[in-house]
Amino acid sequence: MYEEILLPVDGSPAAEQAIPHVFDLAERYDATVHVLFVVNTTRDNAGIIGGTVLETLEQEGQRVVDEVVERGESRGIETVGAVRRGAPHETILDYATEHGAEVIAMATHGRTGVERVLLGSVTERVVRTAPVPVLTVRATG
Repeated sequence: MYEEILLPVDGSPAAEQAIPHVFDLAERYDATVHVLFVVNTTRDNAGIIGGTVLETLEQEGQRVVDEVVERGESRGIETVGAVRRGAPHETILDYATEHGAEVIAMATHGRTGVERVLLGSVTERVVRTAPVPVLTVRATG
């Protein structure tokens, strides 16, 4: 059913909770898991983030991706990783299209009210605009 699964990660505890679900799905369908970390370079962040900070964020992203890839491979799952720059929801959708992902699996952070309005929701934007199914895992705790 699924040969390519996209797992966006951000190093958060919420994203961590999606990983076991994705690995179980990959084992069931003998799928490849694509682990993606997006460094947010949207206009809203442009004034805050400089070159050195971007490099630091990319290094942190690579560390997160490498750790998840290693965990997948230790379970015998074909797992590949990538770090990209851009608007998170757009970059996730672009990556999914480029790599033929048949499902995107990601966590929800559980924000509500003002926090959700101010911060927005990458997961919500992906759900609303993805050309493929999106599996959401609600973070607990």
